[in-house]
Parts: sequence; structure tokens; C-alpha cells
Amino acid sequence: MTKIFALFFVVLIGLGLAVQDADAKRLGGGSSIGKQTSSPQKQAQPPAQAPAPAAPAPSGASRWLGPLAGLAAGGLLASLFMGEGAGGAFGSMLMILALVAGAFFIFRMLRRPQPQPVQYAGTAEKTMTDMPANGGGATLPATRSTRPLWFEDAPFAREAKKHFIRLQDANDRGDLNDIREFVTPEMYAEISLQIQERAGKPNKTEVVTLNADIADVITDGDLVIASVRFTGLIREEANAPAESFSETWHIQKSESQPNAAWFIAGIQQA
Repeated sequence: MTKIFALFFVVLIGLGLAVQDADAKRLGGGSSIGKQTSSPQKQAQPPAQAPAPAAPAPSGASRWLGPLAGLAAGGLLASLFMGEGAGGAFGSMLMILALVAGAFFIFRMLRRPQPQPVQYAGTAEKTMTDMPANGGGATLPATRSTRPLWFEDAPFAREAKKHFIRLQDANDRGDLNDIREFVTPEMYAEISLQIQERAGKPNKTEVVTLNADIADVITDGDLVIASVRFTGLIREEANAPAESFSETWHIQKSESQPNAAWFIAGIQQA
């Protein structure tokens, strides 16, 4: 019985060590912490159906077709029932009047100016972003971007890679003072708690390959937020094979304060 209990405790200790080894992770613990963003996929919109052609507006001449037809019919009836004498002369006169009146009103309708389509205010004021790039074809409505004009992708991504490697080393050493300089207070609280949970256990993170690209840059109130996507190979345990990873760091700064520093506000796993 004693041997069974001893074996049981050995298994428990071995499991505890395995859990501690599994906790040895890169900065952020390999999980999503701090500020997160969502990028919903745009839903495909059904093709817009062409509007049915509007029925042509009735012309003003249609109002006179009835009276003119009546005059013509009266002239015919007069010529039939009153003979070739006075009735015929009267009918011929009515026919001539009907033809002259019809020609007069048709001429008036043809000279009447056609109505022009209504143009909404501002549609004639085009900007360069409204024009198609190839000089033809329809374009989608222009959208206003919140990306600052002064932001440059290449220099920012290069510096972000340096900070990624530096902060992995600071996390391995448990150097909270170094980490504090690069993260927001909320992120500092999360990372310091993770380091305290290691209870002094050594941590070794080896960045084998590292790529960085700017996923998005937006302005949210007074903050400019740059989302940097890191990908590559990383080794989080000694003598273990390097594993691929993909995570996005959301780095922000105040736009109103001159020479404001950038701070990491969140780490988001792919």
C-alpha cells in the first residue's frame, strides 16, 4: 500500500512539472490579451436589379384627340345624312378644321422642351478618389480612410521586429522594468501576472524566423492604432522543434501629443 501511495505522488509531481513546462511561453503566453479588434468579412451583396423602365408620360396632344376625332366624325355624318349640298360643304369644313387644329397642336407639342432629369446637389463635384483608375467603368463610392498620412509602413515594421525580439528576451528574464517602457498599464498588469505565476522558473524563447507586416492603421479618437502581424518560426522549449506562429500586436500612440511614444495595447492570436 505504501508503494502505491509513493507511486501516486510521483505521478502527481511529474504532471505538475509537465504543466510548468507547458507554461513556458513567449510574451503574452501565446494567448490573446489586451486590446482586440475584429475584422468581419464583407458579405456579398446581391447584384442590384435594373429598375423597370418608367411608363412614358402622356403627352398634351392626347387631350385633343377626342375632340378632333369628334369633329372628324361629325363631318363624316353630316356628309352622309345631309347629302352633297350644304351637309357636304359643312362636313368638309369640319374635316379641314379638324386637320388644321390637329397639325397645330402636334407642332406645339414637338416644340415643347423635354423635362431634364433631376440632379442631386453635390453629385457634380467629383474628387480624384471618385474617378476610375483606368479611365472608364463604374466605381464604388469613395470611403474616407482614418489612416494618418504621415504613417510609413516599412520603417514601422522594421522597428516593430526589433521590439518583438527585445521583449521576448525581457519576458524570459522577467525584466518588468524593460517591459513597462513598451506596453500600456493594462498590458503590463497582464504580463507581470504571467511572470509571477512562473515563480522564478527559467523561460527561454528563441525567435528562429520573424516576419512583420502592417495589417491596419486607424485613428480612434485621439489614438492612432497600428496593427502589426507577426509570423514565423519560434522555439519556446529547449531542444524542441521550432513551431510556426501568427499573432497581431496592436500598438497605439496619442496623436495630439507631440513626440508621443508608441505602446503595445494588445496581442491577438490568429
